Amino acid sequence: MSISKRVLISGHVQGVWYRGWTLQQAQALNLSGWVRNLSDGRVEALFHGPAERVEQMIEACRQGPPAARVRDVRWESVEDSPNGGFHQRPTL
Repeated sequence: MSISKRVLISGHVQGVWYRGWTLQQAQALNLSGWVRNLSDGRVEALFHGPAERVEQMIEACRQGPPAARVRDVRWESVEDSPNGGFHQRPTL
């Protein structure tokens, strides 16, 4: 069963290759969706795919790339069902 979750990651997560790392991890898990920086310093992502892989990705986001210092990861289930792979969006 496929699910979609919108995730907000806070802490020292911009300027540390967090988006690029997320892109690689999500593509490796064959998830659909996107990742982007927010103007308030957080990173936002939408992960869509099999529930087990989406949960695995959210857990990975708690650590992030080596230079990141993740303080908090919050998520919510959403109805979006993005297709076409996983990509990076411009900052919002």
